[in-house]
Amino acid sequence: MNSERIYKVLIAPHVSEKSALIGEIANQYAFKVAKDATKSEIKIAVEQLFNVSVLELQVLNVKGKVKRNARGQTRRRPNWKKAYVRLDQGHEIDFSDMGQ
Repeated sequence: MNSERIYKVLIAPHVSEKSALIGEIANQYAFKVAKDATKSEIKIAVEQLFNVSVLELQVLNVKGKVKRNARGQTRRRPNWKKAYVRLDQGHEIDFSDMGQ
């Protein structure tokens, strides 16, 4: 896989209460990924970008919510894809220094 594709596969870490909890308990991290990304592409991207070893990977499609504005009009948020990545023992990803 070329280096351009690696940076397009992983869009952002998905930070929520659930992802923080599974990160502490099961050494598992959640990422928002490209809709056309495959499991093998996601695994290679995580291993190469963060220098970690991936044990298990689960991918799911998240359906966009229907939201209502003040006038009662409805709008559907876009669908997106999420990946849960379980790392080998001794490996971890630190998101606190990514912006620097």
